[in-house]
Amino acid sequence: MSPIGWEFRSGALDLQVDADPQLSFVIPCLNEAPTLAATIRDCHRGGEATGLNFEIVVADNGSSDGSVQIAQQEGARVVPVPIRGYGAALSAGIKAARGCFVLMGDADSTYRFDQAPLFLAPLQAGADLVMGNRFSGTISPGAMPFLHRYLGNPVLSLLGRMLFGIDVGDFHCGLRAFRRSSILALSLCNTGMEYASEMVIKASLRDLHLVEIPTDLRPNPPGRRPHLRTWRDGWRHLKFMLSFSPRYAFLGFGSVCLVASLLLYSSYATQLSIFTGTTSLLVAGFLFYSACALISDYVVTRFFFAQRYGNHIGRGGRLIDRLLHGRSGIDRLMKSSVAMLALGTALMMILLHAYQNASLSEHAISQLAFLTSVSLSVALFSYLTGAKISTLVAFQDCEF
Repeated sequence: MSPIGWEFRSGALDLQVDADPQLSFVIPCLNEAPTLAATIRDCHRGGEATGLNFEIVVADNGSSDGSVQIAQQEGARVVPVPIRGYGAALSAGIKAARGCFVLMGDADSTYRFDQAPLFLAPLQAGADLVMGNRFSGTISPGAMPFLHRYLGNPVLSLLGRMLFGIDVGDFHCGLRAFRRSSILALSLCNTGMEYASEMVIKASLRDLHLVEIPTDLRPNPPGRRPHLRTWRDGWRHLKFMLSFSPRYAFLGFGSVCLVASLLLYSSYATQLSIFTGTTSLLVAGFLFYSACALISDYVVTRFFFAQRYGNHIGRGGRLIDRLLHGRSGIDRLMKSSVAMLALGTALMMILLHAYQNASLSEHAISQLAFLTSVSLSVALFSYLTGAKISTLVAFQDCEF
C-alpha cells in the first residue's frame, strides 16, 4: 500500500490524494538533511508493513539545509512550524496529521520506524499511548551517551514512576504511537523537550491506557550534533515533573518542615540536650509557618488539578476532600481561620498577662509564645487557602 498523498511509479513520485489515512508518521525536523531521507524511507517500510493507509508528515522548524526539499522528494508532506522547539514542531505536526493513529519519532534515523506494526498492535487493541522502551530493546554501541544511559534517563524515569505511579521504564523515549484524538484532548502546551514528559504525565492524569514495548536505538551518524542538551533539558524535564506533582513538591516538603518543627518544640519542652534555648523555638516557629505555607499551596494545587484532571489527583485524605467540596469547603476554611485567630489572640493575652505578672516561668512563657505563633499560623493558612481557592473558582467560572 502506498503512503497517503504519494504513489511510487518508475522511481518517480506522483501526487495521489486520499482524504482518509489511518496512520500518520510525524517527524519534527530542524536541519536534518544528512538523515532525513533514510528516516522517511524507514517510515515507508513501516507504513507498508502495517497494511494501513498512511501519510508522512514532516514538521519543519525552519530548516535551511535543504531538508524541506528532501522531505518532499521522499514523499512526505511538509508542515512549516514558525515557533522554534521540539514540542512546538510535534504539536503542529500532530494537529496537521489526518490519521487516527500517529507514530512520532526523531529525524536523525536513530529510531526504528519500520517497527510501526509493533506500535500499532496495542493501539488497535484499545491502548491510547504506546511508549517505546530502549532499555528493554537493543541499544547499539554508541547510540546513547553514557550519562543519558546510566544517569539521566534511569533517574528521571524512576522519578516519573515515583511521582505519578506510571509503570514506564523509559520515560523519555521519543518513539511512541498514540490515538490522535486522545493526545489532542490533553491540550499539551510545552514547546521544548519537556513536551515528551508532558505527554506521558497528562496521559496518566487523564487515566489513558498506556502500554510500553521494547524498541531498538541506532547510533547517530558521524558528525551529527544532537539537538538535546544534557543538563539544560534534563533540568527542564525535572522541573516540569515536580510542577505536576503537588504531593511531593508541596506536601512532602511541607510535611518534613512540620515534623521538624514539632520535634524541635518537643525537645525544648522536655529540655532535651542542646535544644533548651529559645533559638530552638524560633526555628520551630519558622518551620511550622513554612509547613503551613507549603501545605496551603498543596491544597490549592490539588483543587486545581482535581478540577482539571479529576478528583483522584494528589489524594489528601477525606479531610482535604471535604475542605475542597465547593462553597461549603471554602466556608469551613474561613470558619477555621476565625476560630484559630481567636485562639491565637486569647493565647497572646494570656502570654502578656503572665509576662507582666511573672506568674509563669521563662520556659513556660516561651512555650506559650510558640503555641500562640502556631495558632496564628494555622489561622493564616486557613484564610490564604480559602481565599486562593475562592479566587480560582471565580476565575474559572465554576459552579460552587
